[in-house]
Amino acid sequence: MSRQEHIVHGFKATLVARAVYMISSALLMFLLARYLLDPDGYGTLYWVIGILAVVQLVADLGIGKSVARYVSEYSEKDPGQIPHLLTSTITFKLVIISVVGYLLFVFHEHLAIALGDPSAAPFLAVGILYVVAMSFSTFTQIVFQGYNQLVYSAAVQAFSGFARLIFAIAFVLFGLGALGALLGYIVGYALSAVAGLLVLYYKFYRRHEPAEEYEEGLSRRLLEYSIPLTATRSANVIDKQIDTVLVGVFLTPTAVAFYTLGKQISDFVLAPAESLGFTISPNFGEQKASGQLEQARRIYETALSNTLLLYIPAAVGLAIVAEPFVTMTFGADYAGAVPVLQILSGFIVLQAITNLTSDSLDYLGRARHRAIAKGATSVANLGLNIALIPTIGVVGAAAATVATHTVYVAVNLYIVHLELDLRLLRLGRSIGLVCLITGVMAVAVMLVTPMVSSVVMLFGAIALGASTWAILAVASGLVDPREVRAAIS
Repeated sequence: MSRQEHIVHGFKATLVARAVYMISSALLMFLLARYLLDPDGYGTLYWVIGILAVVQLVADLGIGKSVARYVSEYSEKDPGQIPHLLTSTITFKLVIISVVGYLLFVFHEHLAIALGDPSAAPFLAVGILYVVAMSFSTFTQIVFQGYNQLVYSAAVQAFSGFARLIFAIAFVLFGLGALGALLGYIVGYALSAVAGLLVLYYKFYRRHEPAEEYEEGLSRRLLEYSIPLTATRSANVIDKQIDTVLVGVFLTPTAVAFYTLGKQISDFVLAPAESLGFTISPNFGEQKASGQLEQARRIYETALSNTLLLYIPAAVGLAIVAEPFVTMTFGADYAGAVPVLQILSGFIVLQAITNLTSDSLDYLGRARHRAIAKGATSVANLGLNIALIPTIGVVGAAAATVATHTVYVAVNLYIVHLELDLRLLRLGRSIGLVCLITGVMAVAVMLVTPMVSSVVMLFGAIALGASTWAILAVASGLVDPREVRAAIS
């Protein structure tokens, strides 16, 4: 199988699994918001999950991504070191998770009081199990990525999403409310973690004959490389979770529900870009090791052009239909999420580029530079959130995210350009044409939608926008229908 065929195969598997995960997540989001929990309960659930994400950051550090990088490298030059790498990594994880879990158990009540909601204490106590289950579920996915065995990584993720849906709904229906939904998350992640670890052990760990000696300095390099990755993960948590936590601290659980809903819809839209970035990134490490940077450049440029071809019009269309979509799907109680979603439509384009680029930089050995950029913009994001949330509410949190992420994406693209020498004029022409087509599509949709009802507006706008985009993209040469048919088949 050629490298391109391997990438396409991995992308299809990852996209299918991500589709299962995101559809189950969307269904869970819909059922919890529309029928099973009120906005306060929904907001409390995801506020606690945001807090636990910060706790999990300390429990995980960057060791998973670091070992994936070295698994990718040593699969080529010395496979016998991989069992030593995995053993030392899992040992380290068990030690640090035990310490973090103990501290959370002892201080969960104090933490809830400090954050302004003593009623969250039971959620934080149960959250110890959430941190452990989520940590190992994510770890197996990342290690499979390092092996460039994306089918297994995708399967773990799909299984976690499906199991989480089943158990969260079941526990809520048993009368456990938002706490039951959190327990469902825990069971789903725990089952996927067990399945992933079993596959990792029997399918991969045992196939390597351990080297007689652990390479001198390798464990030190493993931990050293985890430091910038930890900084990057810390910044990611600030970007993705701390704003949710701050909304809960400064405002109300209902405000958290509005903000969370807007972010969850954005995440759903971003699934294809995340799948593609997850698929192509291990190849950059292999290509850099073998000196094939020209091929790496072609892969990245093609992926970036195709990603923006999809996400620029999708983001504009989502901003236009945000109001009927939210109120029809989740009810009028969630109308406060509409301006959040409209602002986050800009974030969707930025995050699509980030999903494509961030892991690739790690495999290219640029984790330290990305960490510096991420750390700086995340501190700025934290400051903007603290300044804007008390004054303009959840809209301020969304605006802070878009503003700081714009700077981060620009820096990422600059670093990629330094590594791969991107053909900027060619990329600029392609992106400019996409923006022009999107502008025509937006004008067509906005001229028609005021004349129809909300239901017709939503589905009609989607159909009109998609058809306008498709016709112009094919006519301009951006999309070749034959390539689309070939990719699908």
